[in-house]
Amino acid sequence: MNRSVFPRCLHYAALVVLAALCVAPIAIIFATSLRQQVDIFAEPLNFIFAPTLENYRAVLKEERFSRYLANSLIVGLASTAITLLLGCMAAYGLARLRFRGRATVAYVTLLLRTVPLAVLAIPVFMIWNAWHLVDSLAGLVLLYVAVNLPFTIWLLYGFVLQVPVELEEAAAIDGCGPVRVFVKVILPLMAPGLAAASIFTFRIAWNEFILALVLSGRQTRTLPVAASLYITDIGVDWGRVMAMGGLIAIPPLIFTFVAARQIITGLTAGAVKG
Repeated sequence: MNRSVFPRCLHYAALVVLAALCVAPIAIIFATSLRQQVDIFAEPLNFIFAPTLENYRAVLKEERFSRYLANSLIVGLASTAITLLLGCMAAYGLARLRFRGRATVAYVTLLLRTVPLAVLAIPVFMIWNAWHLVDSLAGLVLLYVAVNLPFTIWLLYGFVLQVPVELEEAAAIDGCGPVRVFVKVILPLMAPGLAAASIFTFRIAWNEFILALVLSGRQTRTLPVAASLYITDIGVDWGRVMAMGGLIAIPPLIFTFVAARQIITGLTAGAVKG
């Protein structure tokens, strides 16, 4: 009995430590955002303080905050929608079309996602500048579609492989064309994968900083880039930086908690070999 209890306790203890490590940065962001500048630099650090919303009020009253928020929403939602549309069609074609090297193409597709975004900054800027896409929301949307598409294809590819071909054949016998089979049969069964892919795609487009900093301008800044404006030669306004960080973190956190079950289902159910 004791031998079976100890591994379980060790397992839960490891989960608690891992959860604490994941939650700690978020807790620090929100705790710092509720402090005044004096309390942030107090020595020794005082863990008991009078919370204030002054940093949030200052950020929300910024003249261009609504513009930055609109830019982030447009880029995040548009890139997510386009990525899901292209990703589900590409995954379906990759899973159903029979050709030499299909499995290799699937693995190479996932391998593309491992390229660090920082490595892409200079070449992407040169290409986007030649195409006149720098300082435009369309350029950011196109970039995040290209960045997120490989992972989306790989994730949805596993879902399509699990759909029995007999279902499509039965629908075709009933008079459904290829498009209707895809819309009526395949897409509903891919719903968990689409939910998981949408969360990851939106989070990357919403939170990404390096490429957005390189490609955006005064009118096209997203919220992460706007947060860097509080870092100046005079100093860092940590209260407002953390307040902006807290506002940026809220939508992904809400989406993640709401769709947590779909994310787990999507990542586990789609993890099959082609």
